[in-house]
Amino acid sequence: MTDPAHDPSAATSEDPENQVDPVAVWRRAAPDAVLLDGFHALKHAVRFGAEVLVAVTADRAAALALADELAADVRDALAELLTEVSHATYASLVPRPHPTAVAALAVRPDRAGNLAKLAHAPRTAPVVVLDQPRNLGNAGAVVRLAAGFGATGVVTTGTLDPWHPTVVRGGAGLHFATAVERLTVDELPPGPLFALDPEGEDIRSLKLPDEALLAFGSERTGLSAELRARADHLVALPMRPQVSSYNLATSVAMTLYHWSATGGAPA
Repeated sequence: MTDPAHDPSAATSEDPENQVDPVAVWRRAAPDAVLLDGFHALKHAVRFGAEVLVAVTADRAAALALADELAADVRDALAELLTEVSHATYASLVPRPHPTAVAALAVRPDRAGNLAKLAHAPRTAPVVVLDQPRNLGNAGAVVRLAAGFGATGVVTTGTLDPWHPTVVRGGAGLHFATAVERLTVDELPPGPLFALDPEGEDIRSLKLPDEALLAFGSERTGLSAELRARADHLVALPMRPQVSSYNLATSVAMTLYHWSATGGAPA
């Protein structure tokens, strides 16, 4: 027997006047909300306390089956949130349909709250600083890494919006698990700034403190002059001669791993 609570067709038997049109809600909320693109983005956002305004799927049964398999802790919450719509309707709401056919809109965390988390002292984990990044996917991967390692937050300088839908997609919704903001170099939170640079001291000879700011230059041009001038330490990752560079997310992963392996680790 079908459980009415999990049967999208059950909603049709209710009083239409009491039903909320998810598409109308979506259209109203979309300009200011964070797009959660795919099942995993919604799962993580719910898990870390996001305020989800509306969630839709073109296949509710498949989405809840994924929840049963991968996210039992938030399965009931997802069942409450998800409304089934047609594939055509779903595709009309998102710029690039996700293979899981799930999408949602959430309220962006309060900027003042994020800034307070970034500035709080003493910190128990570093802040990752991306200095004028260019690649949206790389920025999203860094947010995912930072959340996984329990970093205090991710700060970008320059023009890239760290809450761009492509960044959120790359971060799998884990923006809600850490503090993500865009600041100028002058606005960076307090703490010793360790900037990654090929001319720096070998990271293997250092212990990175929990209150550190770990700064990474852009994929193409490296550290800006402004951030280099602000740096307290230049740090180099081990690299074979004649290899020009690592991918940005790889550099962040190596640095956070070194921090965690030398005394700082997520609970």
